[in-house]
Amino acid sequence: MPTINVLLIDDEERFLKTTKILLDKEGCQVFAAADGWRGMEQLKIRSIDVVVLDVKMPGIDGIDVLRQIKERSPLVEVIMLTGHSTLDTAMRGLKLGAFDYLTKPCDIGELKLKIKAAHERRSAMLARTQHPRTRRA
Repeated sequence: MPTINVLLIDDEERFLKTTKILLDKEGCQVFAAADGWRGMEQLKIRSIDVVVLDVKMPGIDGIDVLRQIKERSPLVEVIMLTGHSTLDTAMRGLKLGAFDYLTKPCDIGELKLKIKAAHERRSAMLARTQHPRTRRA
């Protein structure tokens, strides 16, 4: 399996540390940002396949970060993390192009499966853009 470059954007330090350790063990290359602004900076300097993005953060919220990600890097897949009170916001995220969402606290096994599925979709989209179908005349 190819290495998946994952960016975690969440204001909860414990979540960032724990999830990074667990995903590193799965062979992912994991980067972390404690807020949306830092996350956007990471996207400028790193090649990221999948972003795991918290909806509720101080400063810029996850929906605004999602919009910026999709404007700048539309092929980057985004998995939204939400509490029960922000489920409507996660649904808005799906309409804006998020791959999927999970409620917090999320099961790490389920997160790994969603990251893998998001990466597979990204890889398929990249392949289509690099090798578009040739039309027969």
